[in-house]
Amino acid sequence: MVLIDTHTHLDGFLRAGTLPGVLDRARAAGLEAMIAIGTAPDDWTLNHDLAREHAGFVHYTVGQHPCEVEAGWEAAQAQVAGFWDVAMRPVALGEIGLDRFHLPKEPAEAEVVFARQRAAFAEGLALAKRLGCPVVIHSRGAFAECVAMIDASGVDWKKIVFHCFAEGEAEVKVLNERGGLASFTGILTYKNAPNVRAAAKAQGLARLMVETDAPYLAPMPNRGKPNEPAYVRHTAEYAAKEVFGVSYDELAAVTTANARRFFGL
Repeated sequence: MVLIDTHTHLDGFLRAGTLPGVLDRARAAGLEAMIAIGTAPDDWTLNHDLAREHAGFVHYTVGQHPCEVEAGWEAAQAQVAGFWDVAMRPVALGEIGLDRFHLPKEPAEAEVVFARQRAAFAEGLALAKRLGCPVVIHSRGAFAECVAMIDASGVDWKKIVFHCFAEGEAEVKVLNERGGLASFTGILTYKNAPNVRAAAKAQGLARLMVETDAPYLAPMPNRGKPNEPAYVRHTAEYAAKEVFGVSYDELAAVTTANARRFFGL
């Protein structure tokens, strides 16, 4: 059965000259597609070009990761909408959101940086509402704040996915009650992540999507090593056996159908 890695970062592999092998191993592992996620202007055109070169296998998104929102972010934001005017359009806007984990230690500086994140997130959500496109959310240490801003934005929650979900059962129910989704990385396989497994189970197989967030968060048995799209199979196999008690083929079919539907692949 085929799989889709719904969230990966390919720019580092390309710059290191290792991308051909990464793509070959992904195909060998049974992937039919992957989504290269945008974080900043440096990778937007790069990912667009990869999607054009590997049409149907690599798709891409465009958005400002909250940790990439710096002074003058408005100029970068002004470029985002233009990617929906080209032939090879993004499949989603993102990743956008809020991140308290990486804020500066000094309180006043942290306040300035987080205010900038909120402003950029609001602009991204407003654009997503105008475009009517799917939205990939990055939320770290700011779950309730992200939910509140999405509620206020008027974006259709059915177009929202919180990627790399690391919250618990209560939080995933907040998303699902609104119509949103959570997608899961290799964290699902970690011994110290029972809350994440509980969240996946509470959301249910019918809504599941899987991702690597490569080169980060490699699943067991590769934890601590650089991650890559091929390893999404480890997460899928673990989820099938240990979380949902179904065959790998069933889980692969459901998650692939969900990814196709959500991202319009």
